[in-house]
Order: sequence, then structure tokens, then C-alpha cells
Amino acid sequence: MSADETRRVTDMLDRDTRQSTDAPPPSTELLIVGPAGYRTEGTGGIGRYIAEQQQYLDGRVVVDIVDTAVRTPDRPVEYLRTLVTILTGWVGFLGRSRPDVVHVHTSHQFSFYISTPYVLVASLLWGCPVILHVHGSSFDTFIEDASLPIATLQRWVFAACSATVALSEGWRDVLSQRADADRIVVVPNAVDPAKYAPAAPGPRPHLVFVSNHIERKGIVEVTEAVDRLQEAGVEFRVTIAGNGPLSHHATAVAEKHDAVDYRGYVSEAEKRALLNEGSVYVLPTRAEGLPIAILEAMAGGNAIVSTDVGAIASVVDVENGALVTPGAVDELTVTLERLLTAPSVTDRMGRVSRERIEDAYAWPDIVEELLSLYASVLRDDSSSTDRAAA
Repeated sequence: MSADETRRVTDMLDRDTRQSTDAPPPSTELLIVGPAGYRTEGTGGIGRYIAEQQQYLDGRVVVDIVDTAVRTPDRPVEYLRTLVTILTGWVGFLGRSRPDVVHVHTSHQFSFYISTPYVLVASLLWGCPVILHVHGSSFDTFIEDASLPIATLQRWVFAACSATVALSEGWRDVLSQRADADRIVVVPNAVDPAKYAPAAPGPRPHLVFVSNHIERKGIVEVTEAVDRLQEAGVEFRVTIAGNGPLSHHATAVAEKHDAVDYRGYVSEAEKRALLNEGSVYVLPTRAEGLPIAILEAMAGGNAIVSTDVGAIASVVDVENGALVTPGAVDELTVTLERLLTAPSVTDRMGRVSRERIEDAYAWPDIVEELLSLYASVLRDDSSSTDRAAA
């Protein structure tokens, strides 16, 4: 058995053990804090996670949400507006009644600093169990490059939490530099496979890219590789979706080749339909946590071509795709050609992707892990209160 297979079996056994734990009573009041996106355009990956978390917890516990999302300032006057929004959120939080559990979603840099007062108020002022759920593509560098004051703040925040959620074993190792390893729990991101229905293979392989058009996501490398393969006469079609400051690369390659379609921004329903139609999903990203986009593509039955950054290697290997070096256009081009010219291999990889989602990354299962975690921190909190009273 390979190391990856051993890891997946261990993860499933751990998941079964956690799911056997009693869930908290339905009257449990859970307060979710994070960038839900209610006040801003779009939600991002964390916002989508919070929305689905709320959906799958509905009826299992009583959920309330504090939205910490703010618009990125474009002009000097907007910095003041953003600061006022943040301060208003912090002050309003002080006036809330104490819930049973607080679940804070955070990321690196600015997101972490916004989250800090919520963690400290809930833990130190309310005496409430706090779970800090760490997302973000660059939390590793946020830890490694931290100055002494920032590192001290990081340790202080993690120490105030009853538990820290990491997205993979690799991220557990990263977070253990600041958090107590015994308090770190691995809970991966999730999707609902029932929302996806992979289509039968078409006459030509279908390459799909759906992401923000920024340098980190690899849009430049994707369009360059697509252009090279089209010029070389490889038979496949391409759909590029999303937008951003580098969308002109998508526009240019679509105008140059008839087999390339650039859709721009797509809705969630349109995205799911596109992933269901795809045969290969490409995301040559330079930094990630555990991209929900890749899990969605796997649920849609796609082979995955991505990079070995963040927790991507925990879900993508030679059985369901390939990992390339970030920024390496030549390697990406060769890898895509290998898969796009072997449809039987790609189809098999797509089926493996789908099976992995059903086995280990489906929301109906992951929500049980969250409920077990809530029950665990509540028990620990009750035990601490009993010891203090004695």
C-alpha cells in the first residue's frame, strides 16, 4: 500500500471514530465568525464554505453568523470606510450574548488580524469554547516570516482557542509551529457530490479552467499552454471562466482559436454544469490551502492537473491527475498533452476523482466531523468548569 493510500485509509478510520462521537444537542448555540460575504460582492472560498456549513448544520444546532467580510479599498477614502466597518463589527460583537461555541474562520495577514479580537473576546471575556478554522494559501509564510511581535500575537491567539482546524496533515504540521499540536484537528474542505452529475465523455477532451484571473492562480500559464497545444494541432476544446486583472490573456487565446471559449464570470449553477461537462480541470496555482475549486472539479468527474502546493497533494496524485511545478509552462504543456491525448486514461482518472469525493470529502460526512468537534470542546469546557467549581 502506498503512502498516499495509507494516509487516506487512516483519515477514513479517524473520520469514522469522530463520527461515532455523540453530537451536541440541537439547542446548542453556534456562532460562526468569518467573511461570509453578505456585505460585499462575491463570497470567495471561505464565504462558500460558511454558506454550506450553515446549510448542513441547519436543524442540528442553532446557527448565527457574524460577517467579517470587507471590501478591498481602491481609494484612500475607502480605507477609512473599511476601518469603520471593522471597528463597528468589533464593538457590536462585545454586545452580543454568549453562545455555546464560537467557530472563527480566518486566513493569513489582514484576515487574521480582523479575526483576533473575536477570538480573544469569546475566549477571555465570555469564557466560551473557540474553534479557529485556518484557511488561506499563504498561512505558512505568514508564520515563517512573522516578526517577534506578530509571532507572539499568533501564539496568543492560538492558545486562546479550544481547538484549531487544519485542512490537511501538512497544514497541521505548519500550524503546530504556533498552536498546541494536541489541539489541532484535521477537517478537510468539502463539497456535496449530489449537486454534481458528471456527463458522458464527448467526442473531444474538454479542458476547463474556472478561477480568479490573477497571477497566483496560473491563468497566464494556462493560456500559454493552451495556445501551444492548439498551435500543435492537439484535438481538444477549452472553456475558461472567471475574471480578474489578467482576463485579457483569456480573451486573447479565445479570439485566436475557435476551440477556446472564454465565458467570463459564471454563476454557481453555470460553474457546476461546466465542471460536469469537463474531462480535465487545470489549476496551476502557486499557493493554496485546500482549494474547494479542485474538490468541485473532482465531484464533476474531472482528471485534475495542478501543483504540489498547500494540501493539493492530499487529494490529487497519479491515480486521478498530475501535479506540475508552479510557473513551469513547458511542464504544464507536456502534462496536458499527455492527458488530452489519452481519453481512456482521463476518463478513469475522472472516476477516481469522483470516488474520492464520495468517500472522504462529502459535506454530509464532514458536517458530522464538525458536530463531533463541537461536542468535544463543549465536554472539555464543562469539565473545566466542574474542576474550577470544585
